[in-house]
Order: sequence, then structure tokens, then C-alpha cells
Amino acid sequence: MMEYRTSPLSSRDIPGVPHTVHVLLEGYCKDVADGLFQADGSVTLVLGPLTVLVDTAGPWSRDSLLESLQRRGVTPADVTHVVCTHGHSDHVGNLNLFPNAEILVSYDIWRKGSYVPHDFRGGEPYLLPGGEGLKVVPTPGHTGSDIALLVPGTSLGTVAVAGDLFEREGDEDTWRQLSENPETQERSRRELLKVADVIVPGHGPPFQVIRSEQETKRNNRLV
Repeated sequence: MMEYRTSPLSSRDIPGVPHTVHVLLEGYCKDVADGLFQADGSVTLVLGPLTVLVDTAGPWSRDSLLESLQRRGVTPADVTHVVCTHGHSDHVGNLNLFPNAEILVSYDIWRKGSYVPHDFRGGEPYLLPGGEGLKVVPTPGHTGSDIALLVPGTSLGTVAVAGDLFEREGDEDTWRQLSENPETQERSRRELLKVADVIVPGHGPPFQVIRSEQETKRNNRLV
């Protein structure tokens, strides 16, 4: 059993060297009338040697996304990589805004007009070229081919932009019912919690992972 607790962050901006992380749009999921619900995925900007956008929200958030990028001084043409954690419409709805970027959607990598093979299914992480440690890792469970971006070198340590691997902080009451494979997702969650100091979930604000001293020592022995 892992020994950790979580704590909400007071800011959606995490400074650091070489990477800074900005949660541009905070995802949500809420019930409405007659069994319907509304949802949109978090959108996260990582600035450093590369300009990386993780998830693009739904098409209904197009204007909000563009305005958020503009406030950061970023244009769609500036984005070098788009990483979509999985293929649901509330995470990939604005891919067409970034035709110049290398694009990852789940286990597919598209670069300069061609698809590039990579063994995500075999557990192989993908290092973004020139990204100084930016790493995409497979995190299946919510769907069969989820991915997450690991961002080292921030003031809070390693940030994991996790998509719907984590719906929100304290999501134990909901994530299983939204999962295609809860057993696999449980394993993916445990593995990410070993390395992440901050998690940006798919439908809530970012939160910090605070491990016990014993857990930290155990993880260090595994590195």
C-alpha cells in the first residue's frame, strides 16, 4: 500500500527551470438535468525549450483556449508539440488549430506529415526531441491507450499532466465507473503516483502528491 496524501495547489502556474507549467483551462465534469452531464478537459501549457500543449479541450472551448494562449504570449503557430492524453472529444476538440506541431493522440505520433511508430503498448516512454527530459508515458485504463506527460525541472518537482487517469483530486468515488479497464487503470495510477510530485487531472484543479518518508526512500531505491 502506497503511503501518500494529496493537497490542492494555490496556483495554476508552476515556475521552474527548464520548464514552467501553466494550466490554461481547468477541466470540469458536472451533472445537469435528466441524467445528462457537461464536461471539458483541462488544457496545460508547458514552456521551456519546447512549447507543448497537453490536451485541447472540446470544440466548444475554442475561443477560451485561444484567449488563454494569447494571454501567455503564445500563438497556435508557436506550439511545437500537442499531446492529447486520449481521444475523447473533450480532449482533442481543437487539434486543427495547431497544424505545425508534432501531434500525439494516445499512442499515435504524427510528425512532419507522417506517422511515426513507437512501442507505447510495450511500455516504452517517448522522450520529446529537444525537450530536456519531457517524457510521454503510457497510462492505459481509462481507455486502452491513454498517455501522460511528465515534466521535470519545476519548482515543485515533476509534474504529471495525466488526463483522465485521474479525474480530479479525491476521485475515488467516480473514476472506476468511467474506466474501460479499472484494474489496468489502478496499476497506471499507482505507477504515476511513484514519480509525480504534482498531478494535473483531466477534470479538476492540479494537486500536489506528498509521499511519506518511507515511500520516498522506497521509490528512490527503484530509480
